[in-house]
Amino acid sequence: MENGTYFYLMLFDNIGYIRYMFFSLGIILYCAIILFNAFIILAIFLERTLHQPMYILISCLSINSVFGTAAFFPRLLTDLLSDTHLVSREACLLQAFVIYSYASNEYTILMLMAFDRYVAICKPLHYNNIMTSRNLSVLIAMSWIYPMICIGIAGILNARLTMCGNKLWKVYCHNWEIVKLSCANTIVNNVFGFFIVTTTLILPLSFILYSYVKILIICTKSSREFRRKAYQTCIPHIVILLNFSIAIFCEITLSRIETLNLPIALSIILSLEFLIVPPILNPLVYGLNFSEIRKTIICIIKASK
Repeated sequence: MENGTYFYLMLFDNIGYIRYMFFSLGIILYCAIILFNAFIILAIFLERTLHQPMYILISCLSINSVFGTAAFFPRLLTDLLSDTHLVSREACLLQAFVIYSYASNEYTILMLMAFDRYVAICKPLHYNNIMTSRNLSVLIAMSWIYPMICIGIAGILNARLTMCGNKLWKVYCHNWEIVKLSCANTIVNNVFGFFIVTTTLILPLSFILYSYVKILIICTKSSREFRRKAYQTCIPHIVILLNFSIAIFCEITLSRIETLNLPIALSIILSLEFLIVPPILNPLVYGLNFSEIRKTIICIIKASK
């Protein structure tokens, strides 16, 4: 078996019978993610009154959650039941592409949601002219296409590297771990990786913070009822943003700083948070907080019976 043609996922070694407990937990989590997000997508798709920018962007978050977890959970569940944990280089790069596209898409979608709230609260008279169906479609397309192009280029750069090892100390294929296995010059990969982080994480986060500063300024000058309505639509977005930002920070910190002496179990949990918690939390936060979505979901459940 040629070195660099396959990768070996080392963290699945010697886990014994506990693998069956992890498999049961994993399949429960995955089914919950699919079910919760499917309810959100169906509710917004079927109910015409929910065909508004804010709700459409919420459905985009759910679609992105299904997209990202589809690259992680099936492979994880297979590896938990398998005695061999080899993955071909092509399959590994594909998994990394989908997972990191999901992470980048999440931030660009959250940026669009912040922009939608900014226009609705700070420029209400111009909202219908700015957030038209055409403009929204273009923004959503860009929020998906640009990150995926960037991650795709990073994958191509990684595919060109010569590997000097094949042991990945992760439970999924990780771009930075693949780069560290290379014995070739990785300066281009590192520079482009920083470019991706800047354009798909730092810039969207900066715009979101700017939007909320402007919203806060408007709210301080407005009536109590106006503030109540503004906070009602903004707080769920802030909760989702904080949760995902903390998860991504943990993942980046653990992958880049090798001097952290954390227990392996804790390290795995923190590195997987961005793939597990947001896909479950997002539909729960929006499904429970927005009465329009909640009522439609209840109708769907009743109709299915």
